[in-house]
Amino acid sequence: MPPLPTLNRRAVLGLAAGCTLPLAWPALAESYPSRALHIVVPFTPGGSNDFLAHALGAALARSLGQQVVIDNVPGSGGVFGAERVARMPADGYTLLMGHVGTLAIAPALYPNLAYDPLSSFVPIGLVARVPNLLAVKSSLPARSLKDLVELAKSRPGRIAYGSPGSGSTAQATMEMLKLQTGAPMLHIPYRGSADSVKELLSDGVQVVFTGTPGLMALIRMGKVRALAVGSTKRLPLLPNVPTIAESLPATREFETDQWYGLLAPAGTPGDIIALLNEHLNKALASEALLTDFADRAVEATPGSPQALTQQIAREVPRWQKVVKTTRIRPE
Repeated sequence: MPPLPTLNRRAVLGLAAGCTLPLAWPALAESYPSRALHIVVPFTPGGSNDFLAHALGAALARSLGQQVVIDNVPGSGGVFGAERVARMPADGYTLLMGHVGTLAIAPALYPNLAYDPLSSFVPIGLVARVPNLLAVKSSLPARSLKDLVELAKSRPGRIAYGSPGSGSTAQATMEMLKLQTGAPMLHIPYRGSADSVKELLSDGVQVVFTGTPGLMALIRMGKVRALAVGSTKRLPLLPNVPTIAESLPATREFETDQWYGLLAPAGTPGDIIALLNEHLNKALASEALLTDFADRAVEATPGSPQALTQQIAREVPRWQKVVKTTRIRPE
């Protein structure tokens, strides 16, 4: 399936005619939502976060009967966009497409972060898990993680990996992989994951470790070679690509996926959160969305607001340890 079009800040994803809200919420049915909702993507267009927001926004628009607008607010590994949502009115009209980076890694990187991942937002629900792929341009003479490590060691400082920015999830995971394998790869940060993939194709970098949505089409075209997947299991779409954990003895414990959740500013009324959770789960079960997700090896993860709270609480200490071990710092 072709990728969804990238829309600008005021672009409308969809409007469903004649859709009514559930009878369980008669008061809200007359007052919320009465206008367009905005989902803030704290990254540049073209990456996994942006893809998920567009796919989810289209499904929510059909379900809620209101327009859903995607606002890309990039900067500092997703921090700027998250800060903006935390300051918005708690009325259910501005939501955050949260991400492991903004909700679990940023608190470890920024001691004076202007938001708290648990107290500054009200979770609506988990959205998806996105596998990370370690990939190289097809012309690079490396067909496995072992090959890549050996190549990097034979060319110290000449094999570079691209990331969406300093302090990003991609940098954190790659630096952990470097520690485990001893591969001396150079880090080159960009403004977004789409830019890092473009640089991979133009030989600006030789390696990326990013989500499947930005790579699957290029893998099918033969322009990019997937060496390993960060998940605990191989992907059905790429059955011959091993996990990082099974690639080398030193990486036996390695595991990382990107997870995403939808959140509202703290103080948003509980009845609005419940309504949004209901429509979020309905959207995540829609055929159109699941088709888009499956085409890019993305797993929908419907559930309760409490499940997202628990996910954040588990992941914050995990990434604090990773940041401390790798000593990465935002620039």
